Amino acid sequence: MDIAALIAWLVTAVGGFVMLGTWIAKGGTREPGSSRFSPGLIFGHFAIAAAGLVLWIIYLVVGGATLAWIAFVLLVPVALLGFTMFARWVPGYRARTAPASGKEAAPEQHFPVAVVAGHGLVAVATVVLVLLAALGVGS
Repeated sequence: MDIAALIAWLVTAVGGFVMLGTWIAKGGTREPGSSRFSPGLIFGHFAIAAAGLVLWIIYLVVGGATLAWIAFVLLVPVALLGFTMFARWVPGYRARTAPASGKEAAPEQHFPVAVVAGHGLVAVATVVLVLLAALGVGS
């Protein structure tokens, strides 16, 4: 279960990096007000998720149920921030498919739908796997 959680977390991170790179490349940090996502929201989600992943790797190396639970607890705000971004992304995605209004598309409107969906689904699997591993299921 521990390694499955790590693999899921890494796959989730790849999708997150794709979206973060797209957001930055399309002006997310250069043009204030052009995005539905604040830099604090984006980078907070990234930083907490990265800290949790590092803790999970340390847990895999040295063991200790406390580290597993801390990594899981860190996933809670990561998931909440992720859901917040998804809820803000959906209206922008719908607007992207509507006729152009002459206004430049927000940076997050360039996210590939498959990456958004895959990132979210594998993120849910990651949370579940980390919880099960922390509970000792499958060990």
